[in-house]
Amino acid sequence: MVAGRWRSAGRTDPGKVRERNEDAYLDRPERGLWVVADGMGGHQAGDLASQMVVEALDGLALDGSFDEQVLAVRQCLHWVNRRLGQALTVVTGRADPIMGSTVVALLVHEGRGACIWAGDSRCYLWRGKRLFQLTRDHSLRQQLIDEGRYSAEEAGQQPGAHALTRALGGDETLRLEVLEFMVVPGDTFLLCSDGLYQSQSDETLGKALSQGQPPRALEYLFDNVMQGRASDNLTGVVVRQ
Repeated sequence: MVAGRWRSAGRTDPGKVRERNEDAYLDRPERGLWVVADGMGGHQAGDLASQMVVEALDGLALDGSFDEQVLAVRQCLHWVNRRLGQALTVVTGRADPIMGSTVVALLVHEGRGACIWAGDSRCYLWRGKRLFQLTRDHSLRQQLIDEGRYSAEEAGQQPGAHALTRALGGDETLRLEVLEFMVVPGDTFLLCSDGLYQSQSDETLGKALSQGQPPRALEYLFDNVMQGRASDNLTGVVVRQ
């Protein structure tokens, strides 16, 4: 899609193993808002949770200043977190009382940008022929790395390494992380679920985003994953100024 200076494209696929696709995305260049949500794998109604996230954010008016828009997105996600908790009371017969989703949202307005996230879905920035990971995973693996107990490779091999430490629906109190920055011409962003990035190197991600056209970048990334096991749902949104 194209809106003003922003061009973007989104794509999702269940992969080769999962019967259901529990990912969802939002592509709204005309409003400067893009979102990827990954329903918590292995939990019933994960697809419902991710759809609730995307539909709620899609319903925002996003009026006012950039700061007001960031606040609106945050308040909306806290509302969804409460709704997911309430939804548990009407979903019966489940052994695991969790219904949740990750979220990563990109908001841009008048030269300013913000990433707002909870979980391990990511936002990358391609700027000046360099790749930057703007988000930091809310996972046990990242926690072990931050504590200095393990290297990145060692942390990934620990039991439960991919367990989330934050997510919508995971706790009564949602802890969102927000990163604000200035946007410059030529910036290219990638929002994606872990199914898209986990089997790809930074070099591969950078090569895809350097291609310029969002649909071409997505095609490159998806083709690369689908040549392998593609054991998880995969979703990506590419945004270019």
